[in-house]
Amino acid sequence: MANKNATLSVENKEIIFIKPSKPTPTTILSLSSIDNVPENNFLSQSLHVYQNSLSSTKLDPANVIKEALSKALFYYYPLAGKLVRHADGKLRINCNSEGVPFIEAVCNCDLSSLHYLDGNDVEMGKHFGVDDFPSQDEFGNQYPLLLKVTKFLCGGFIFVVGWSHAVCDGTGISQFLRAVAELASASGKTEPTVKPVWERERLVGAITSQPMENPLDKTSFSVSPFLPTAEFSHECSKMDSESITRLKMSFMKESDNEHKGFTTFETLAACVWRSRTRALKLNDDGETILIIIVGARPHLMDPLPGGYYGNAIVVAFVMLTVRELNERPLSEVVKHIRESIKAAFSNDYIRNSIDTLETKEVNLSYESHAITVLTDWRHLGLLEKVDFGWKEPVNTMPVPSDLDGITGMCTILPPSTLDPSMSGGARVYVSLPSAAMPKFKEEMKALTSIQNA
Repeated sequence: MANKNATLSVENKEIIFIKPSKPTPTTILSLSSIDNVPENNFLSQSLHVYQNSLSSTKLDPANVIKEALSKALFYYYPLAGKLVRHADGKLRINCNSEGVPFIEAVCNCDLSSLHYLDGNDVEMGKHFGVDDFPSQDEFGNQYPLLLKVTKFLCGGFIFVVGWSHAVCDGTGISQFLRAVAELASASGKTEPTVKPVWERERLVGAITSQPMENPLDKTSFSVSPFLPTAEFSHECSKMDSESITRLKMSFMKESDNEHKGFTTFETLAACVWRSRTRALKLNDDGETILIIIVGARPHLMDPLPGGYYGNAIVVAFVMLTVRELNERPLSEVVKHIRESIKAAFSNDYIRNSIDTLETKEVNLSYESHAITVLTDWRHLGLLEKVDFGWKEPVNTMPVPSDLDGITGMCTILPPSTLDPSMSGGARVYVSLPSAAMPKFKEEMKALTSIQNA
């Protein structure tokens, strides 16, 4: 099977299944309350770009990764099973060691001709993902994990990981990838440094008489003239460290230095939310919501074990009318974002969120035009310690995808290591209707051009 775009051709080989290297338990494992949130049941894909390495020129990256994957699956054996929905509506893992679908492919160009998928070549990432391959078996049971390695003429390769977000969050899948890298032949290790821990019962909630209110239930959402549509574009906007610093200082001055130490995330969140809202031309009188994916691990009073690789995330909400978002100083928007995140960092908020998931059906429908969902990949370690023998990846990003209609998903990414001018900066990955993307880029460019008086 070949995918072509102008002179680009990707030839995919037959799918094979990689099984654990040694026998593993046959059992059924339950998931946590967070894992079972319906909105987490989608295939997330991360793409990792590796340059050719002189020390590995005689090695085949697909073979190296397959061998290491088999070893890692002995420890992470649930990922070699199937995700099955039971009669009670809950998802569980059927640990049957049937294996992980693995696709090997060959591309007819050098990675340098694609600029290592940094910059304006983001859309090219679609050709290296796993969207064209079945994510479930003939009975409708899902594979928790799919992998693909695409080799290039230059000796470099792209490694794509597709995983069910119902089984792992970003921190969990990063832990797994580091384990695979440790077990690659070049490392000499025979077991991962961090041993995986299942223990999903730690994040199973209890019925509560005081469930949290969900702002999505009461919102009169704004609408966009650009949606619905089938035409989407994907973009990575770059913001260097100097631009981020200028923005922070500008917000400080707007707030009369009332709030010290705006974080990069808070700053970028406000910029992305307003830029996206303006790009979509949402009506002024309607409401818009920023949903922030918050990592819960560091904030639990009863800490999770170090090897826990399930979902340990909650959501924080910020709601404004479109007029408020457009007309208020961005420093005020940053203040709302900070307060929302601070509240979500508390153990009480996290535990009440989990209990609420067990108590009532929680509407976290992200399909509304007026919802922006923001997550941060900068601290997942996707560019560090994932060395299969070709050194660490030079770039990582989501595979361009519309996530089954979740158009509001935005991701803050670390910069490519090939661009020294971006050291300390960040990239913002967004998906928007094609007609709205030019305005988004214009808004973001204007923000990066802010000069302090």
